[in-house]
Amino acid sequence: MNKNSKTIVLHACCAICSGYPVSYLQEAGYRVVVYFYNPNIYPAAEYQKRLEAERSLCKAFDVKLIEAEYNPEDFYNAARGLENEPEKGARCDKCFELRLRKTAEFAKKSGIEEFTTSIVISPHKNFAKLTEIGRKIAAEYGLIYQAIDFKKKDGFLKTNKISRELELYRQNYCGCEFSIRN
Repeated sequence: MNKNSKTIVLHACCAICSGYPVSYLQEAGYRVVVYFYNPNIYPAAEYQKRLEAERSLCKAFDVKLIEAEYNPEDFYNAARGLENEPEKGARCDKCFELRLRKTAEFAKKSGIEEFTTSIVISPHKNFAKLTEIGRKIAAEYGLIYQAIDFKKKDGFLKTNKISRELELYRQNYCGCEFSIRN
């Protein structure tokens, strides 16, 4: 690794989605710190499965993993009144904002100037919306949000290949109890 490489915090929503972003950022010369903050994941047993998969991925890529506290009340407070919103609606925006804000707080406290998220690799997530949220939060904290569309150049296929090769747990819904019904 280049001694002059920068450090970046990658908010990881799950191991499937973060495999390719970790490898992409490493190839770009970044020292990657993975930040796992996902109070939206329901139920707690599902959270543990996803966290274990993230641990396996980080070990395979030799990157530091920061496991933030799992407090579902953070998510329910952010989503209050939006429980009946459809997927990709206002509830999801509040969830993204909650997780990216906590990531920015961690980055700032750690003296790391840049952050991004693996959420954007999903073909079901709106890159422009996540970029808008990330940049707004970055400006509040005096940080840089790296708006990298990881799904470009077959990123989604690459991340799925990585997760299969590492035999990582594969979930079948976004994460929150409201997304199960969709």
